[in-house]
Formats: sequence, structure tokens, C-alpha cells
Amino acid sequence: MYIVEAYAAALILTVAAQAAPGPNLVAVAAAALGQGRRAAVCVTLGVASGVLVWVTAVAFGLAVLLDLFPAVLTAMKILGGCYLLFVAAKAARSVLWPSSGGTIRAAGKKASDFKNWRFGLFVVLSNPKAGLMWIAVASFLFGQGLEAPAVLAFGPLGAVSAFLVYGAYALLFSTGRITLAYQKFQRGFEAAFAAAFGAMGAALILSGLREAHR
Repeated sequence: MYIVEAYAAALILTVAAQAAPGPNLVAVAAAALGQGRRAAVCVTLGVASGVLVWVTAVAFGLAVLLDLFPAVLTAMKILGGCYLLFVAAKAARSVLWPSSGGTIRAAGKKASDFKNWRFGLFVVLSNPKAGLMWIAVASFLFGQGLEAPAVLAFGPLGAVSAFLVYGAYALLFSTGRITLAYQKFQRGFEAAFAAAFGAMGAALILSGLREAHR
């Protein structure tokens, strides 16, 4: 049962991270506004494909590292927790000091389905924050006692959640009025993300500190 509980907790973190404003959301929304729903869905599929690449790389890379240096897990928990707190602080700053104007603009040039898929893949793979997020998720899963195959098996869940989250954004932003509504309630979304990331980050850091003092 522990693997189900670990997956559930990791999935909550993953969905919160994917729903939070960032390069992936901007890419999908820009395609929806400029090219329509089909283009945005293709970008979404590219992002979901990139999730599988990140999870595979992180699962096996960390597994090898942990076999050689078991104490690295403790450091990864603390570093991963610090990253999540950084994301939480950034979201909180957006709530307190919202920037003028939106960062989401229409992508004006039409592109083929394959090019849009490739663009989504490029966006997620070239985003270092995505790598740090998946390192944080994998550190949490390894910290729950899961082995590399079990961490790798979480990949499809992460990809499906990415498709559902960004697919929802593709649907919403292909409707003009939704864009205005999103901008109106963006501070509320940011506040919720800050709370979620802050709680998970603090939990990871506390777990790592307890292990370091054993």
C-alpha cells in the first residue's frame, strides 16, 4: 500500500507544479491563442512526451548515484525541499507584487502538428526548472523506499497528468474570454501554488535534516 500512498503524494506535487504558471503553460496558451485548439493539443503532447524523458533520466541517474553514495538522498531531500520553497516564494511574490500585463501572448505563425509537438518537447526539455522539479519528485519517491523501476513507473502518471493539465489549458485558452478570466484570478492560483509547494518543500527539508542527525 505504501507505493500507492507515495504515488498519490507525488502526483499531488506533480499536478500542482504542472498547473503553476511557467514556460509549459505559456507555450500551450500561446499556441491556443494564435493557432487554435489543435495546435495547442499538439504542443501539450510534446510536453507530455518530455515528461517521460525527464522521469527516465532522473530515475536511473539518481538510482546510480544513490547506489554509489547512499547519503546523497539526504542531500537531495534538502536541496529538493529548498527548490520547492524557492518556487513557493516566487509564487508568493507574484501574489504580493503582481507584474503589470500578462506574459501569455498569441503565437502568430502557423505550424504543422509535428512542429508544434516538437516545440512542446523542446520547451519542457530545455527548461531547467522542469529538471529540478522531477529531481524533487524522484527524491521524494526514493525517500519513501521505492527502487528505480517503481520511480520510473511513475513516469506515465506524470505524462498523463501533464496531458490533462495542459490539455485543459489548451481548451480554456482557445476560448478568448477564458484568458481574461485566468488573468483575473491568477493571484488566487498563485497563492494556492505557494501554499502547496511550501508545505511539500518544508516536509522534504525536515525529513532530510532528521536523517542527517541520525
